[in-house]
Amino acid sequence: MKFREKKILEIIRGAKNVGIQEIKDSLGKEGIKVSEMTIQRDLTFLLKENYIIRKGRARAIQYEASTQNTGNIIFNLDDYFSIPQDERLGPTEFNFDVFSYFGKIFSDKEILEIDEISKKYQERVKHLLPEQLKKEIERLTIDLSWKSSEIEGNTYDLIDTEILIKENKEAVGHTKEEAQMILNHKKAIDYIFANKNMQKLSIRKIEDLHKLLTEGLDIRFGLRQHKVRIGGTNYYPLSNPHKIQEAMEKMVETINSISHPVAKALATVLLISYIQPFGDGNKRTARITGNAILLSYGLCPLSYRSIDKTEYKKAILIFYEQQSFYNFKQLFIKQYNFAVENYFV
Repeated sequence: MKFREKKILEIIRGAKNVGIQEIKDSLGKEGIKVSEMTIQRDLTFLLKENYIIRKGRARAIQYEASTQNTGNIIFNLDDYFSIPQDERLGPTEFNFDVFSYFGKIFSDKEILEIDEISKKYQERVKHLLPEQLKKEIERLTIDLSWKSSEIEGNTYDLIDTEILIKENKEAVGHTKEEAQMILNHKKAIDYIFANKNMQKLSIRKIEDLHKLLTEGLDIRFGLRQHKVRIGGTNYYPLSNPHKIQEAMEKMVETINSISHPVAKALATVLLISYIQPFGDGNKRTARITGNAILLSYGLCPLSYRSIDKTEYKKAILIFYEQQSFYNFKQLFIKQYNFAVENYFV
């Protein structure tokens, strides 16, 4: 998709119903001078690719965003985030249409590739001795506890994390809260390896994992009853407790309707992060719940060890602002491949 086509799509998604003249005016405000005929060609492309739909006739024609292909819109993250936060176009409020974007997450080619490496993993795990399996679980637990905590700003390094988990020895120069966050990760990861019951998701199961991950960190358990803000974005999560409950119910329904387990896990990570159902600990809960789903289907969980923290955050933010999961999907597939190649070998 060309830059101008993306800008037009952003305008349409931000305004919901918009005509050609309004699109032209909006582009002009951003210094993009184009004719109506050029805009019409761009709109024809967006219509053909099911990014938008057309309503009305003749001079009354208006355009709005389609739900069919929204999730797979490709954004250049460097270009997108070079635009100041307050100048980025797109919805700022929670979009209940987001659940319909997860009808087709992976292409047929992507599914074939994921299934191939999944079979490779499952066949290999069958032949591991119990002591080998225990050692590999411990290794993945250390890597995941470190990286998931680091994404949240924890300053423990991998070596200090290993010492903390193996010897229960806290690193000098770090807070007790940082140690608690890492040990909570270990507790939650131990739980999902022991209880592989996430093929069918529920709000209660997510809350149980959140409780394990946030215990001792002065974070309230249960669904959020107050407003939250997210740094680096104009997106405002829901603040009404009834709407949060409704969004969580819709999310669970959506994820349980997805047949492919890796797609279920990916959708879980993104949607929990997007809803922000808890006062804190949302993204770490999302990552561990996604892994719980993978384990429940006999698949390899992600450690996120090799992921770039900035790339991860940008891919999450682009989903908040544009509901495109394409960039996060690429990171997720890469991390799934990394996990299969590096653990339980």
